[in-house]
Amino acid sequence: MNFKNKVVLVTGSSRGIGKEIALSFAKKGATLIINSSKTKNDLELLKNKIENLGGKCLYFLGDVSNYDFVASMFQTIYKHFEQIDILINNAGISKVGLFTETTPKQWKEIIDVNLTSIYNCTYLALPPMIRNHRGNIINISSIWGVSGASCEVAYSASKGGVNSFTKALAKELGPSNIRVNAIACGVIDTDMNNWLNDEEKKDLLDEIPLMKMGTPKDVANLCLYLASNKSSYLTGQVINLDGGML
Repeated sequence: MNFKNKVVLVTGSSRGIGKEIALSFAKKGATLIINSSKTKNDLELLKNKIENLGGKCLYFLGDVSNYDFVASMFQTIYKHFEQIDILINNAGISKVGLFTETTPKQWKEIIDVNLTSIYNCTYLALPPMIRNHRGNIINISSIWGVSGASCEVAYSASKGGVNSFTKALAKELGPSNIRVNAIACGVIDTDMNNWLNDEEKKDLLDEIPLMKMGTPKDVANLCLYLASNKSSYLTGQVINLDGGML
């Protein structure tokens, strides 16, 4: 797979899954646009890594759940590039706790970061895609958006929204030759799981048929496939990447 001359935007890409996705596309020749809401130093380090690979990179520090920030980001992007060829909506947060202890502020934050950010970025990426009759959108979701998770009601609701957004938008954009898919991640070995102790991790692994966590590289490899011509007839799908957990 070669993504030379392709412009790829990965939100939430300063670490974990997003970082690995960005590096994987850079290694295939893509030009990267990376983003984080908090960690400028990590963004600069990733930009340097991408450039050391021979790639080009722009970075934007800001919250993609804020429409005004995203509008400003895209205004700058379009000064440099005709369009974004591949949009990967990866930014996300989670909260573990009882629904009855989830405050309105926490609910809004999770919905905004996990779902509204996808609206913001997709809404602003689409006009050139539609005009040029080409584009690819990949949303990073979760198996809990498929099945629901106890003590993660807000997170599950937000990811369920991502999955429905993906299926509906794919139908709408099919005639414009724009594909939209989602990856419903299972347990991926990132900092997001640091709250688990060793016993809890062991119990979790016992629930996974492959008896191991997935890696950010697993997610990145699937992104590469979904963005390539090898999957040219694949759209509107929510693909479980979970080691057989569901």
